[in-house]
Amino acid sequence: MLQAIWFSLLFQPLFNALVWIYSNLAEQNMGWAVVWLTIFLRIFLLPLTIISEYNAHRKEKAIEEAKKAVEAYKNDRVAQKEVIRKIIKRYRVSPWAKVLLLGIQALVLVLLYQVFINGISGEKMIRIIYPWVDFPGRINNIFYGTDIGLTHNELWAGAAAVYMLVSIFIENKSKKTWEKSEAYYLVLFPLFTFLILWYLPMVKSLFILTTMVFSDLISLARHFFFKKKIAGVAPATVPVKH
Repeated sequence: MLQAIWFSLLFQPLFNALVWIYSNLAEQNMGWAVVWLTIFLRIFLLPLTIISEYNAHRKEKAIEEAKKAVEAYKNDRVAQKEVIRKIIKRYRVSPWAKVLLLGIQALVLVLLYQVFINGISGEKMIRIIYPWVDFPGRINNIFYGTDIGLTHNELWAGAAAVYMLVSIFIENKSKKTWEKSEAYYLVLFPLFTFLILWYLPMVKSLFILTTMVFSDLISLARHFFFKKKIAGVAPATVPVKH
């Protein structure tokens, strides 16, 4: 039952979408078909992305206000805790949008893995493809000289890991000092990502890299549309009991 649901509602639609994009938009290059599929997926998930980015903006404001409250009431711990409690309540952010966004992307990663492990050719394709999707014939998996279905590709896994390293560094460039745990995260997380992507088919690296680029573009848009107004925000005040 679950296998039938997985195939009919998830695997088969994604497979046919990929083949349609391959034939109609990607000029019969499966690498570019995966890139286009990733972009369309992120556009489809844009409402969740906007909510997630808006929540991130609110969280930043809450942190900045909390810092100001700590400084303003540094001699009164009771008032300090009360102000911070009110700030947290006012900026309460639900993580559901981000969790759902990451969950759907993880699901697509699993589906892509299944597609390329099982193969995209021969009788399998004939059984899976919808009647209204043209049969593409022999699939071209070569993307700039690399077969996207093969594993142990250092170039694309490295490109994704380096991009992640640079993104993390730029995101935290304003920090004057780094905690030891943050320094470890800066190095070890991209390294771990490289090892995982190196082990998996190269199509995973292409999907992750496209997703990261799209996410960074959305983050740039967030900083443009949700400009920080923290400098002019005064910390909330509460009556102090003596």
